[in-house]
Order: sequence, then C-alpha cells, then structure tokens
Amino acid sequence: MNPEAAHALCTRTCGGWHLIDDAAIKNIDTQGMAHAYMHWPQMAKDAYAARNTSIPDVKADHIIFAGMGGSGAISDIFESILSDIDVHVDVAKGYRLPKTADSNTLVVATSISGNTAETLHLLDAAVKAGCHTVSFSAGGMIRDYCTSRDLDYRPVPMQHSPRASLPVFLYSMMSVLQNNIPVPESVIRDSVSLLAELAPSISDPALGSENQALSLAEWLPDVPIIYYPWGLRAAAIRFKNSLQENAKTHAMAEDVMETCHNGIVSWVRDSVVRPILVYGTDDHIKTKERWKILEDFFTHKSISYRTVEAPGSSILARLVGLIYILDYASIYRSVILGIDPTPVGPIEYIKGKLGA
Repeated sequence: MNPEAAHALCTRTCGGWHLIDDAAIKNIDTQGMAHAYMHWPQMAKDAYAARNTSIPDVKADHIIFAGMGGSGAISDIFESILSDIDVHVDVAKGYRLPKTADSNTLVVATSISGNTAETLHLLDAAVKAGCHTVSFSAGGMIRDYCTSRDLDYRPVPMQHSPRASLPVFLYSMMSVLQNNIPVPESVIRDSVSLLAELAPSISDPALGSENQALSLAEWLPDVPIIYYPWGLRAAAIRFKNSLQENAKTHAMAEDVMETCHNGIVSWVRDSVVRPILVYGTDDHIKTKERWKILEDFFTHKSISYRTVEAPGSSILARLVGLIYILDYASIYRSVILGIDPTPVGPIEYIKGKLGA
C-alpha cells in the first residue's frame, strides 16, 4: 500500500483533527510497536523487580557508558542522572575510548542486539586498558566475546526492537549497577510508577486532543527542531532519533542556551522548520528566562511552536516520562504519515555494506 492510500485509510478529518483509532494503528503498525509500548510500565517493573545480582562496588573514579542507537539513549540517561556525583561520567559512541580509561575505570557496554560493532570495539579497548567491565545485551557477539574471556555479562531480553526495549534494559541495569550508582531505590520506583500513570493517557488514541502524545504528533511539521536544557538532553536526542526511525522524518535538536547564541538567528527567514520547547519545572532560573524570551520571540514572528513539560519529581522520572510521551508521539506520527514505524531499511543497508 502506498503512503497516500495508507494515510487515507488510517485517518479521517473532523474539524481539522485526524482521528486515529486502534484499527488504523494496527493497519499501519504491522509489527505491533505501539502494542509493545503499552507494556513499558510492566517491562520496567519486572526488570527492576528481577533483582539481578549486582556487580560489586569497584571504587571507580571514572564510569564510561558505551552504546549506540537505542543503547546509546540508555547511556545518555545514565550520564544525566549521574551528573551531580563525584565520579567522572562519560558516554562513548563510536570507536574511541577516552584515553583517561584505566584500572580505576568502569566501562558499561550496552548493545541491545548484541552485535553493535562500535560497542564491541570499545569493550575490547576497555579490556586492553585494564578497565573493569560489565556488558548487557540480548545475546550476539557481545555475549560471545564476554563468555570466551570470562567477563561480567548480563543477558537482557529484547522486547520487539532495540528502541522499544529501553525500559527492560534501563531498569535491569539500574539493578545490576546499584552498588556503583547512587540512585535511591525510592527514586527508581517512583519513575516506574510514573510510567504506569502516563500509560492510559498516551496509549489511547480515542482520547483525541486530550492525548498529549497524539496532539503533538498531529501538530508536528515536516522538520521539527527540539530545544532542550542540558539536563533533558537525553530525552530530546531520543525524540529526534525516534522521529527519524519511526516516522522516517528529519529532525534536529539543540541546547536552548547555545541556540540563544547562534541558532536563533536562523529564524529571520521563513522556514518549514518548527520549534518544540522541551522544558522542566526545575530548570535553572536563567534557563526559564530564555524560555520566556523564546516564546515571546516566536509569537511575535508568528512562528507556530509547541511546548512539552517534563513530568516527574526526579531527573530519572522526568527523562523516562518524557521519552515515553515523545516516543509515542513519534509512533502516532508514523501512522498519520502512513509509514510502518518498525522497519529501518537504511540502517540495515549500512550494516550490510560494513559486513556487520
């Protein structure tokens, strides 16, 4: 079915609002991604409740989270929630391990598929540098590498796809790493509860404009630019990636403070790009000042924009809550466009060319 025909089949216009129902979603989302997302709260609860054996406190003064794609999003979350501890935290994406990695470094390698070439390369470099390591995957080459070298390895089952598996991996890792990351159990459980609170309001398309994820998906332009404060970077980058993978659409993301020094100038010209402002209630007072200025600027310029407020009372809850809402928006957007969210043919093309 071509996209135009699929779009006509899956939506009907009523007062300018595209009403998407469960049947329409199933027709476009042929591999059931939206259905998998309905189970995120239970995935998170079960993964944390499993209480996998924790690794010992290795007294590391440097923690490196290595991962790409959906696994990289998990690394970004850890970087954010650990930003105020007295340990140097890095995220490594690509083939270069920080030169500061040594025997006092813990490298956490995550590859949901287990076959991510970059992550396997970084893990090998970490072993050669004498780092402590722990690896997470659903099997694949990462498992084989760790097993053959008697390295700490934790299997985590993939749920539907790497990007849909975020909660089961994130909360399994929270459990395993609890001796090395100072996140209180109450904070972790509160974030799981938030997912359960959000699910009914964002998973039901019948709610129409009262479903904030669906409302955002209907508004989304061909090219959104997502502005974010540093603390919510992980959620903003994840949203960009999810729009690219699920809705197969271009998207950009910029730090709000940085854009006030450069990116804001691009709005002097007419553009198909439209801004989304992702903010938190506890943003720095100077960041809140920037939000107000930007909103006034966009209003004055008659530029349509949307705001999304992070839910939750902790940085962990705000990040997972935002990701849940925004990932759902990307799935709804794919349905509106008549595009199956699951296939990622161009990624497979690149892997095929690399022999991965």
